[in-house]
Amino acid sequence: MKCPFCGSNETKVVDSREVENGSAIRRRRLCLECGRRFTTYERVERTPLIVIKKDGRRELFDQQKVLNGILKACEKRNIPMEEIERIASSITNKAYEGATPEISSRRIGELVMEELKSLDQVAYVRFASVYREFRDVDQFLEALKELSKNGGV
Repeated sequence: MKCPFCGSNETKVVDSREVENGSAIRRRRLCLECGRRFTTYERVERTPLIVIKKDGRRELFDQQKVLNGILKACEKRNIPMEEIERIASSITNKAYEGATPEISSRRIGELVMEELKSLDQVAYVRFASVYREFRDVDQFLEALKELSKNGGV
């Protein structure tokens, strides 16, 4: 593995562990040339997954977009980054479990809301307000009532 700092090919693995529910391996590496450490991930290569957007457009699934949406919803909340990454990984795994190589953006949003609902109610409402495109306070209050009715708030 090439060192991202000095470009040397002389590196060694100093620690390995499973991450993302066993679907990836995280490796800490040490560059034998410059002495700096860096992290690499090893994952199974999957066939492309296509996301069908609300307007009918199709684009490749991007876990980073899922992660960014979750990060935005969890902003200024006391939620560890490990937990946020676990959720994004879980959603990615569920998205790839389908029988077809396509998934709707609506389904991805529902998966995110399911995860956030049990993690953090404020993050859930933040995400839902964007995902469901709340247009007024009444829609926001309806979401809070639903959350309260289901054992939240």
